[in-house]
Amino acid sequence: MSKNADKRISVADAAALLKVSRWRVNQYIDEQTLPAERIGRSWTVSESDVLKLKAERKPDGRANNSRPKKK
Repeated sequence: MSKNADKRISVADAAALLKVSRWRVNQYIDEQTLPAERIGRSWTVSESDVLKLKAERKPDGRANNSRPKKK
């Protein structure tokens, strides 16, 4: 593995970094909000992509571009 290669982490590790459930990380993957790669039977994600997503999220895990409130 080259020095420039990004570290791959598990869905569980991504969930811990984002402070959300593994189910929510899988939702991000399904929504293509978080790019992922399947290795064997497991999904892995780039640590830098997770950190980028974390920076774009509100502390409660919601997107910064929340839907307008219903009247």
